[in-house]
Amino acid sequence: MIPRLLLAALCLIGFTLPAYADGEVQKLITAADKARLDKYGETRKAALEEAKAGDPAEVKQLDALLAKPLVAFSDKDLTGNWKCRTIKAGGLSPLVIYGWFKCKVTEDGSGWRLQKISGSQRTTGRFFDDGEKRAIYLGSFSVNDDKAKPYGSGAESDQVGYAFRNSATEWRIEFPAPYYESKLDIMEFKR
Repeated sequence: MIPRLLLAALCLIGFTLPAYADGEVQKLITAADKARLDKYGETRKAALEEAKAGDPAEVKQLDALLAKPLVAFSDKDLTGNWKCRTIKAGGLSPLVIYGWFKCKVTEDGSGWRLQKISGSQRTTGRFFDDGEKRAIYLGSFSVNDDKAKPYGSGAESDQVGYAFRNSATEWRIEFPAPYYESKLDIMEFKR
């Protein structure tokens, strides 16, 4: 009887913990998105090199963001309301930094879920642990109030990126080779 109760308790705990990269994300990620993550370093380097030709004030903002030290996700809860903005590096323009919009992170029992709830370009998706200081984000791009397609619906809507935390009140997601406009999108979050 005790082994059954112990097994049931362990299963219940497993349903409430975040998803981890060594399991579920590997089953969900598309081959195209896996390839984008595999080329993350070279894509990021090329995009940031192009970004240097952007407006000097925006280049300074980008440099300041990327210079912040990374901290662990493990001791903080991301749930709640955030202001968020997108930075587009490389591609059609060297560098574009958009204004602030509204985002929300919730916890649904299987991990953190992100939803950008204002602005014309939206994202909705979830995070998977990828070590102490990095998470993988799998999401779906949509426009305005169009319903987001499920992740895995195709290159035009699928999003993949690495999330990094800088402090209790700041973090970001870096999207290598997004489908539209740029070589690297960075979504910045602040409380």
